[in-house]
Amino acid sequence: MSETPKPGRRVRPRRPRDASRLRGSVVLHVDARGRARMVDVGGKRVTRRAAVARGVVAMARPAFEALAEGRLAKGDALAVARLAGIQAAKRTSEIVPLCHPLSLESVEVDVDLDASRGEAVVTATARITGKTGVEMEALTAVSAACLALYDMIKALDRGASIREIALQEKSGGRSGDYRRA
Repeated sequence: MSETPKPGRRVRPRRPRDASRLRGSVVLHVDARGRARMVDVGGKRVTRRAAVARGVVAMARPAFEALAEGRLAKGDALAVARLAGIQAAKRTSEIVPLCHPLSLESVEVDVDLDASRGEAVVTATARITGKTGVEMEALTAVSAACLALYDMIKALDRGASIREIALQEKSGGRSGDYRRA
């Protein structure tokens, strides 16, 4: 059970007493003393890697129709979302602590409109030939694209929601392939 701190009292987060026992086949972002660290990928093999992430922006019918018909006051929301996603993927290491800066070979961001559900479905694919995966880059691209869409439609629907941001698949690397069920 966690204690509720008394006003003015600092509470230090708990660290594992001996993080070395957690090591083995699992790569951790903590050192033997439980402190955050960037994983050393120097000994990893260079392989072709790809990741696909997806997210959804659900909105009210008037906002969806304005988006679909290109009638938003701020302009072409789909183009802005694609660019926001690509830019964010390229800057993932600046946004997410402990991520390695990567030289991405390709980032694609697509926005599909689902009229029956009033949703914009954002998909991002990142590719690299390197020593570490691009899952975080694909997830960051989707997150930024969804945020950009929200920004473009918020005047019509402040209740719009961003949800279901998740990795859909990844390939390459020591852990092999993954596909969301």
